[in-house]
Amino acid sequence: MATGALLKTAKYSLSTLQCAKATVTKIRTFTTILNEQQQEIRELAKNFADENLKPNASKLDLEGRFPFDQVKRLTDLGLMGVTVDEEYGGRGLDYLSLAVAVEELSRGCASTGMIMCLHNFLYANLVNEKGTPEQKEIFLREFTKGAIGCFALSEPDAGSDVANIKTTATLDGDHWVLNGKKSWLSSAIEGSAVAVFATFDPELRHKGLACFLVPMDAEGLFRGKKEPLMGVRACARAVTACDMTLEEVRIPRSYMLGQQGDGFKIAMEQLDQARIGVAAHAVGIAQAALDTAMNYAKQREAFGKSLTRLASVKDRLTDMSIMIDSARLLTYRAATDVSTKNSSMAKYVASRNAAAVADHCVQILGGRGLSTNYDAERHYRDARGTQIYGGVTDIQKRLIGHFLLKEHDAL
Repeated sequence: MATGALLKTAKYSLSTLQCAKATVTKIRTFTTILNEQQQEIRELAKNFADENLKPNASKLDLEGRFPFDQVKRLTDLGLMGVTVDEEYGGRGLDYLSLAVAVEELSRGCASTGMIMCLHNFLYANLVNEKGTPEQKEIFLREFTKGAIGCFALSEPDAGSDVANIKTTATLDGDHWVLNGKKSWLSSAIEGSAVAVFATFDPELRHKGLACFLVPMDAEGLFRGKKEPLMGVRACARAVTACDMTLEEVRIPRSYMLGQQGDGFKIAMEQLDQARIGVAAHAVGIAQAALDTAMNYAKQREAFGKSLTRLASVKDRLTDMSIMIDSARLLTYRAATDVSTKNSSMAKYVASRNAAAVADHCVQILGGRGLSTNYDAERHYRDARGTQIYGGVTDIQKRLIGHFLLKEHDAL
């Protein structure tokens, strides 16, 4: 090839690289995808994460201390009721606004991001969309002002198999009486109310389920043991693995959310939403891992040059970036077009990619990646959990296949 042709090719390649770099920057800020309001929420959450979460995340994790101050400030910013109607103290925004907020907060501190995510997606959204005006006054208004809501679906023998729920609900005059045991409650110790799923007729299986709103200080409600988890320790040691026992808990008949038999549908709809939140949570953790790896690689030298000049490291960083953007785009699609297939795809890809990105991060840092003095190992632990909560990856893959074949058969 002639010298002129080589220079022309090199010039074209440089121009292409510059364009690609500009495109990546644009995609990272998502100015072409998010509207003005969504960008404002993203900037609000991003600034809060950079100033208040990231500097404290490691200490909160090591101490296993619930981030009370951070959650209170999130409440003051209106981020504990992002999609709640304004008349009940919320911001009245859409799921995409909530997803970008969860992502940015999780980038700063996975534990705080998880608390905010579950409160919004599993409790506040639920009461806002399904609750009666009376229920909203009791179980929603204060939950945009600092009270935390919980979600009690899983049981010792009923995780993914929701139809196997054993907690019973018996109608006694104007009251429902609840008996049973729930597992893996999020924010249960600090929570003020909980959405409880129970069966009023076990023989009906999923058709016999109903959802009830229960104050956490109700007589007969007991919060049980806590088991520390490998990740999100600022909330896991305090709340996440908490059991709850209900013994003759009496609540007014009006505290049932929806109608008898609506419980399974309500649970599935909420899990569809929650998976969007978990996916956004995973993307935030993955982004934090990439930032950690990138900053380290730029500063660290090996064989006389920056790690970013080594092909193996550059390849890892490239893979990390691709995995994050693909997960982010699937998450944003799920948030704007909510369906079981879309939310399962987003969670499946985002959680798997987050775990892979975090693994790359540890590898790039080498021995330092295993040290608690660096963020890499925390990101690794936090990322792993995203493949479990909200429905394990195996279940997500099964759901995706089911709806893929269903759509194909409809053609």
